[in-house]
Amino acid sequence: MRRLSRRTVLKGIAAFAGSAGLARPSLAETGLPILRAAPSSAQLAPAGYPATPVWAYATEGAGTVPGPEIRVSAGERVRHRLHNDLPQPTAVHWHGIRIENAMDGAAPLTQAPVSPGDGFDYDFEAPDPGTYWYHSHNRSMEQVARGLAGPLIVEDRVPWLGEPGAATREVTLVLDDWLLNGDATIMEDRWDDLHAAAHGGRMGNTVTVNGAAYPDLDIRPGERVRLRMINTATDRIMRLALPGLSPRLIALDGHPVPPRAIEDLVLAPAQRADLVVDGRKEGNPRAGLLLDPGNGEWVDIAAFVHAGDTVAEHDQDVRPLPAWGTLPTPDLSDPQHVPMLMEGGAMRGMREARYHGKTMGFRDLAAQGMVWAFNGVAHGMDAPLFRASLGRTVRMELTNKSMFPHAIHLHGHHFTVLAKSGSANLAGDVRDTVLLGADETVEIAFVADNPGVWMIHCHMLSHQKSGMMAWFEVA
Repeated sequence: MRRLSRRTVLKGIAAFAGSAGLARPSLAETGLPILRAAPSSAQLAPAGYPATPVWAYATEGAGTVPGPEIRVSAGERVRHRLHNDLPQPTAVHWHGIRIENAMDGAAPLTQAPVSPGDGFDYDFEAPDPGTYWYHSHNRSMEQVARGLAGPLIVEDRVPWLGEPGAATREVTLVLDDWLLNGDATIMEDRWDDLHAAAHGGRMGNTVTVNGAAYPDLDIRPGERVRLRMINTATDRIMRLALPGLSPRLIALDGHPVPPRAIEDLVLAPAQRADLVVDGRKEGNPRAGLLLDPGNGEWVDIAAFVHAGDTVAEHDQDVRPLPAWGTLPTPDLSDPQHVPMLMEGGAMRGMREARYHGKTMGFRDLAAQGMVWAFNGVAHGMDAPLFRASLGRTVRMELTNKSMFPHAIHLHGHHFTVLAKSGSANLAGDVRDTVLLGADETVEIAFVADNPGVWMIHCHMLSHQKSGMMAWFEVA
């Protein structure tokens, strides 16, 4: 196989879950479309290798990797009944959507995991346009690595596509990272790999774009295309480049940014970016989508193949996306200050942390599968990291005192980057997942306007599983 070198019920929270903690009967006649999670297969490895057994989502027929694209307009409702045909309980999280708490799918905090053969009805409004995704949020590290992820696209309220300076077409690109055996099966004996969890996480040896290895993607010479890019990998941070296609960034994690030219793009697990590219009018008809697998040597993971008639001249300036108009502005005159310190991992570790109410040394923590902590607590699900009054501005100082990067995701909210050290974030960008490098600090702010209990965790899912998980309450 070609590799990249070439190319637990939780104490203290049950009261918060309320009625949402009961899985709804799968036989209830609600009339919702079915979103089925079930075993399936997918051709992840290149041609000549067998198909890979996966777990996948389907709205009809066999499941696909990635799962079927769910598309609504801003302000419309997403309505699906999850039916679990897996051998494990599961739940669906709708990543990045500022959603009502009971619909967040963050088992076991906001709902009980859905047992095999059972179901749960998801019915919520998608308030903000942008590029999002849905994925398993129970035993996430394993279930996402088996294929349980798909794109969720919320279309703009105001027309953009086809307007002057905008793109005339859009393409969704779901990027994933798979750890496969030589027969193209998923490596099964590494789900509890604490060595990997204490480092960068479970890294794959095969990268796919829309479920395929090294696909060709169509583009016409001069054509302006919007790329909706989603990193659904469990742990791999993807540094990407599109040489020769003049990429301009227009949105991060669904939220618009003023269009800006970029040479490369860093997408942590769960992050999304919308780009505008222009097909080139001369030269090599193949333009690679390149990935730096971590050694500084760019490799192709897909190619844009130019064919067809040249598109007529278009405005050179890229038209900005319409503003959301729905996100409250943080009031920084008297915010609630919340520090969050990240510690642990290999090569530096931590002397001790609390786990299930007991202070343990690092060796005892590791024996429990815990090697990471937030504010001195590993997998802190017994009590909230913080509480905020409804409508209060929260200013968080995120400090990474480890040797490895972390992608921190807040459920139910978007936040503004205020200040940072390092190069992965710009002040003023609005995100739901922020990447911090080793020994970096990033300050963020958000209005706690969404009542409920919300997870905050590292979206490098090996890190989440081994300690980097907490929750906060807005009430």
